[in-house]
Amino acid sequence: MTPADLAELLKTTAAAVLADHGLDTAALPASVTVERPRNPEHGDYATNLALQLGKKVGANPRELAGWLATALADADGIASAEVAGPGFVNLRLDASAQGVIINKVIDAGSKYGNSDELAGMNINLEFVSANPTGPIHIGGTRWAAVGDALGRVLSTQGARVVREYYFNDHGAQIDRFTNSLIAAAKGESTPEDGYAGAYIGDIAQQILAKEPDVLSLPEDEQRETFRAIGVDLMFTHIKQSLHDFGTDFDVYTHEDSMHTSGRVDQAIAKLREAGTIYEKDGAVWLRTTDFGDDKDRVVIKSDGTPAYVAADIAYYLDKRERGFDLCIYMLGADHHGYIARLKAIAAALGDDPATVEVLIGQMVNLVREGQPVRMSKRAGTVITLDDLVEAIGVDAARYSLIRSSVDTPIDIDLELWSSASNENPVYYVQYAHARLSALARNAAELGLIPDTSHLELLTHEKEGTLIRNIGEFPRVLKTAAALREPHRVARYLEDLAGDYHRFYDSCRVLPQGDEEPNELHTARLALCQATRQVIENGLSILGVTAPERM
Repeated sequence: MTPADLAELLKTTAAAVLADHGLDTAALPASVTVERPRNPEHGDYATNLALQLGKKVGANPRELAGWLATALADADGIASAEVAGPGFVNLRLDASAQGVIINKVIDAGSKYGNSDELAGMNINLEFVSANPTGPIHIGGTRWAAVGDALGRVLSTQGARVVREYYFNDHGAQIDRFTNSLIAAAKGESTPEDGYAGAYIGDIAQQILAKEPDVLSLPEDEQRETFRAIGVDLMFTHIKQSLHDFGTDFDVYTHEDSMHTSGRVDQAIAKLREAGTIYEKDGAVWLRTTDFGDDKDRVVIKSDGTPAYVAADIAYYLDKRERGFDLCIYMLGADHHGYIARLKAIAAALGDDPATVEVLIGQMVNLVREGQPVRMSKRAGTVITLDDLVEAIGVDAARYSLIRSSVDTPIDIDLELWSSASNENPVYYVQYAHARLSALARNAAELGLIPDTSHLELLTHEKEGTLIRNIGEFPRVLKTAAALREPHRVARYLEDLAGDYHRFYDSCRVLPQGDEEPNELHTARLALCQATRQVIENGLSILGVTAPERM
């Protein structure tokens, strides 16, 4: 019996109890909460349903809990039901009911944990979107890991997710990048506001190899050649780094295309129709303060050139016209102002501001031997994705960036995350999977296969804890999707790995010596198979490998 099964049982039982006592069944909530108590002595699961209902139906919560407990005690799969405190009901399942969870995992395989909670929803997930003026820095790397994992989490709940990279190839930063390339090609020092780092010199040399006569071209042609080839080479490197990191995108949208395609003009025309545009001081403004922003925004400057927000407006409209119900933007720590701005843009265009969600990611610091690491070999001034992967590998890099809430700054200890020890969270989880894989191989050599025919034999305390934690996986995914928090999956996997290691230390899975294999051995093998499947599913969602040998 999974937590979802138990919640449904509680709901139907409560409806019957209310009806038997002449109380209003309409007071029942749409969904019933079932939780695992922190103290296992309080039972396998607990519910506060009687406390929720008592006041609504005019009954004493503890008395109502007693009626519920009496009815539940007679239900199939319930070993005991007891009233606790002011109106909680603590429940214990019998072993056969818990075994249902194992069967569900084995039957569902890689789909275990999935639901149709978000079926029919089209979500645009925009993340990383770093300027094409240098390698992906460590902050963008956090989004590369978290954004990809969030996309996978949302997909498990039935949503159609399109991962999108907004390519900022328009504006002053591209001019500075171009100037830096030209200076490097001429052997001059980096401009004061330019980009430093060995990668600039590398790209300049590649451009010279492609276009040997570029420095003799007229200035406009020279600049355009360095700009076009340089941006293309930089973005090719960015895409390759992301791909090697396990993060790929479905769509790449160029900011420049918002201007060249007429999208900006179309968006402004639509805003004029809505009456949310006005002119002042020779500029064109959007009344974003009418929709919660702290100030109105200039859309077209007094010199006739579009302000940065113009492309933001056009880009949002473009997403909505492509049929997305929800647009999630994942932005850096210095972009808090964009939350109100983007929601105001949606509202000004006549949409519910809830169609926009903005997630803000905090800073990442690397530490080695207790000291911060600040300089990159290639980029010079910032630590990059490539630096992190070189230091600790893809799996550890992804896991370390995903396992903390994005609104929390994190320090990554390079020595810890590259170590083969239980102190290293990704090693701890992966080792559990490798240990389970070795166990399956050893069982096969003995001619033993998992058998779900006698799961009622799994009565040991550690078996019950492990089974119930396996049963939590669907709820973890549902919550992670609803709250946009893939770190919940990582933390869950660490708890599950711990439960497995404790189970393995307490419950012998394979026969030893001359011991004859029995039904308990094969039932425990089934539990191990289910555990291995859940760990594999969770690691896959994080984009981390599940090794069979370590």
